[in-house]
Amino acid sequence: MNISKNKLEEIYKRYNKRGLVDPDPLVFLYNYNNVADMEIVGLIAATLAYGRVAQIIKDVAKVLKVLGPHPKEYLINMRDDEIKKSLRGFKHRFTTDEEMSSLLIAIKQTIKEHGSLEYLFIKELKDTDKNIVPALTHFIRALKKYAKVGKSSLLSDPEMGSACKRLNLFLRWMARCDAVDPGGWKKVHASKLIIPLDTHMYYFGKCYGFTKRNSADLKTAIEVTEAFKKFCPADPVKYDFAITRFGIRSDMCWEDLNNIK
Repeated sequence: MNISKNKLEEIYKRYNKRGLVDPDPLVFLYNYNNVADMEIVGLIAATLAYGRVAQIIKDVAKVLKVLGPHPKEYLINMRDDEIKKSLRGFKHRFTTDEEMSSLLIAIKQTIKEHGSLEYLFIKELKDTDKNIVPALTHFIRALKKYAKVGKSSLLSDPEMGSACKRLNLFLRWMARCDAVDPGGWKKVHASKLIIPLDTHMYYFGKCYGFTKRNSADLKTAIEVTEAFKKFCPADPVKYDFAITRFGIRSDMCWEDLNNIK
C-alpha cells in the first residue's frame, strides 16, 4: 500500500491530541513545568516503558513518588546509599531495584558534571551528523559509566544494533513540541530524531512499504525514519504518536486508519 503526504497530515490533525495520550507514560511529564525535572521524569518513564501499560504506569509512579515534586533537587541532595535504600524492593519485569537506583545515580552524576541530561547528550551531537545515533551512543556510554554497569535493561545500546525504541521515545518527547510532545530541549533538532520503532510502527512501516526488513532493529528504525523524511524532512517523527494510536488504543484499529482519505 502507498500513503500520501495529505493522508499523513490528516492523521496527524485528527489524532495528535493530548486527549489520546492516556495511558501513555508520557502523561507523567505534563505534571512538571521545569525542564530540569521534566527530562529526569522523561528518562525514567521512557526507560520503564516496556511490558503491560498498566504495570508501566504503576511502576513509573512508584519511582516518581520517591523523587517527590522536584526530582532534580531530590537527586542532587541525596547520597547514593540513600537513593538505593529508597528504591529497595522495586521491580519492573526485568528491571531490579539495583538497576533503577543505578540509573538515578547516573542521572545525579550527569547533572553534577554537565548541568543537565540535555548537555550530556549534545556534547557529541554535531551539525554534520545525519541523525542522533552518534550522540545517543555517547549518551548511553556515559550513563552506564556513571551507573557503574556494563549492561542494563533500561539503557539499550545502539552499538549492539538495538532500535533503542524507549530512548528514541524519550528524545521525541524532549526535542519536539506540539499538542502531545512537551519539548524543552532546545539544542536537539527534530530533523535528526529517529522513529521509536515499536511493534505498531514496524507493522505500519511494513504495510506501507517503508521497509522490507524482517527485523525491528536500528537499521529498520533508520530506514522507516528516512521514509518519513520524504514527507517531512524537518520533523520525520512528527506522525509517530498519531499513527501508533491505531495499534495501542482499544477504541482505535488499523481499519480506521485505512479509511482516512
